Amino acid sequence: MGSIIYIVGVVLSVLAVIDILKKPISVFGKVITAILVLCTSWIGLAVYYLYAKDHLTEWFK
Repeated sequence: MGSIIYIVGVVLSVLAVIDILKKPISVFGKVITAILVLCTSWIGLAVYYLYAKDHLTEWFK
């Protein structure tokens, strides 16, 4: 059961980073956001998908 949760987390993290790289923001913003999402695991994924996904372009103009 633990390996399934791990695999789901890895897949969601990769999808989040791909989504971050597609955003029209600066390279610095992309790197910082991707590192934060990858380093904070499930909490970072939740914050990204529930809130930050829609606000990244405003934050990193």
